[in-house]
Amino acid sequence: MFSQTDFVHMERALALAKRGMYTTDPNPRVGCVLVRNGEVIGEGFTQPAGQDHAEIRALKDARSRGHDLRGATAYVTLEPCSHFGRTPPCSNALIEAQVGRVIAAMEDPNPQVSGRGLAMLREAGIEVRCGLLANEARELNIGFVSRMTRGRPWVRMKVAASLDGRTGLPSGESQWITSAAARADGHAWRARASAILTGIGTVREDDPRMTVRAVDTPRQPHRVLIDSQLDVPLDAQILAGAPTLIFCGELDARLEERASALRARGAEIVPLPNGFGKVDLPRMLSVLGERNVNELHVEAGYKLNGSLLREGCVDELLVYLAPSLLGMDSMSMFNLASPELLEDRVKLNFHTVERIGDDLRILARFAPTTVPGTDAVSPTVST
Repeated sequence: MFSQTDFVHMERALALAKRGMYTTDPNPRVGCVLVRNGEVIGEGFTQPAGQDHAEIRALKDARSRGHDLRGATAYVTLEPCSHFGRTPPCSNALIEAQVGRVIAAMEDPNPQVSGRGLAMLREAGIEVRCGLLANEARELNIGFVSRMTRGRPWVRMKVAASLDGRTGLPSGESQWITSAAARADGHAWRARASAILTGIGTVREDDPRMTVRAVDTPRQPHRVLIDSQLDVPLDAQILAGAPTLIFCGELDARLEERASALRARGAEIVPLPNGFGKVDLPRMLSVLGERNVNELHVEAGYKLNGSLLREGCVDELLVYLAPSLLGMDSMSMFNLASPELLEDRVKLNFHTVERIGDDLRILARFAPTTVPGTDAVSPTVST
């Protein structure tokens, strides 16, 4: 269906899309390559929100070099948009440029587009084909796809542990189990996320900043804190700089004074009680989806990790394993009860396994389990 030349140009478009890894949020990362008579005449990738999309950048690039766009082929990693948002529709721009063919990696999961952009192009007499390197395109925008189709971000839980699965000594000492290379790699995953989430336990024990520092990035992810009783110290580093979003339980009169003090520090307080004195974690994900969070990066302690897992709020685990052993009395990765039967264990699939410095980086995803009566899938985790 697709030629080797098509693959080459789409791979280039995907490489361009990756240049927007840290900048396009909350928009998808998209790349576009324009080819005419076998020659690449224009390239582009999506700019920060409110600026040019990939197709517009590629068209401008081609025109700035004096190329004739008529009859050209556009390779784009996501279906060109068909609606007016912060910018005009890219489908219209391609039609006006009189391109002859459009090859898209995947349809746009945005309900406002979802095939309409491709239909507009076909109606204008442009040859349209879709599905080239679709998996690669989806992986690049897995958070955007999640928000558009599920109304919630893609949740990635990062853990650094010893080879026997321990995250710190009984004393609480944990810095540093993994190598500098692994820590820098972890910051790169932070940088691509829309928001970074942690819990009050981690804030009390480590006083983290929850910012990207080990890699260059023009944008810092939003910081999110789960703090049921608003116990975060007013001088905590997570409150410094940009506003922090704090999810708490019941915001009663007892906590209102505390909430006012935190608001004075720039924090936003969102009560989401679950009826048991804690935060309703699934509702939290819906709220974050409404706030255009595509990828949520979790770095928390074993208690919150366990709660998120039990409530089906995690899509994948990002685990760094160091070649060391800490022993059975040290801290574990997750607060989870053991299943009664081995067949009821939590099952995952290794998505990728790579060596980073002296450590292993494992990206593992949960084997999907269909929830009866719905179209949803979630991991089965013992409580």
